Amino acid sequence: MNNSKRKKIYIAGHNGMVGRAIWRNLKKHGYSNLIGVSSKDLDLRLQNNVNTFFREQQPDIVIDAAAVVGGILANDTYPYEFLMDNMLIQNNLIKASHKTDVEKFIFLGSSCIYPKNAVQPITENALLTNALEPTNQWYAIAKISGVKLCEAIRKQYNKDFVSLMPTNLYGTHDNFDLKTSHVLPALIRKFHEAKLNNHSPVVLWGSGNPLREFLHVDDLAKAVVFAVENTLPENLYNVGTGKDISIKELASIIQEIVAHKGAIKWDTSKPDGTPRKLLDVSKINALGWEAKIGLKEGIKSTYHWFCDNIDIIKEVSIHESNTV
Repeated sequence: MNNSKRKKIYIAGHNGMVGRAIWRNLKKHGYSNLIGVSSKDLDLRLQNNVNTFFREQQPDIVIDAAAVVGGILANDTYPYEFLMDNMLIQNNLIKASHKTDVEKFIFLGSSCIYPKNAVQPITENALLTNALEPTNQWYAIAKISGVKLCEAIRKQYNKDFVSLMPTNLYGTHDNFDLKTSHVLPALIRKFHEAKLNNHSPVVLWGSGNPLREFLHVDDLAKAVVFAVENTLPENLYNVGTGKDISIKELASIIQEIVAHKGAIKWDTSKPDGTPRKLLDVSKINALGWEAKIGLKEGIKSTYHWFCDNIDIIKEVSIHESNTV
């Protein structure tokens, strides 16, 4: 094993969907010195606790996959937590990494940082050029501040702090709680439960017309490994597939994979959110990373995982969520 594979890598949020995928992929690539600590043992919102942890552990590389996350409903219901808790978590991690001279810091955000009506596909230059989508502005503002903090450290201290902005993520260990989950896992659960309920109709929010891009979490994890193994020349990179699909078409694909035979009804009194959100991923593609997992293949494996683990999948409260 070469020396770089022995570097101590701290994955914040290692129990979440993203953190687990990053851990798996780093192990697969021969990294053996990985550390993680649960939110019960280390509250990342408390600066003194984070500082003590960094002094004791002295990580070489930090990957920030810790965040309070959720879909439209969760963002709208818990605006204070989405803004305050996420800023506290990332600020504490960034500050401690800077103070202890961490070699590399990888900050994970979300494509919701970009303006609601950004030109499609969205380039990294679209950041802060227009108004955000109101339904997830709280999370977006927190993540924008994290991106800018990493950019500031990079500019002022010439440190290797880089931000990766993934599109909508899904995969194993996702959050399937209908109150706080994102659209794809929520659809899997809704169609599965409707199938078990004599193929009853499934009611979905909005018109089904918005277009969304979906990235399997293992593809994001490979992008993180790519960032670990390479010095990326700029501070901000989009991470996605470069392809989008309407929510209506997504619902049909999931309905087919789940084998639900009932009707789909669209509740147009509910909000659609951003009309389209497709990332321009040409910058990271040009460096040598690209998504490999097809959408149908990814949804099938996610649904199989959901079925295999349905007895242990718990309802996730906003205060417990720690995936990105």
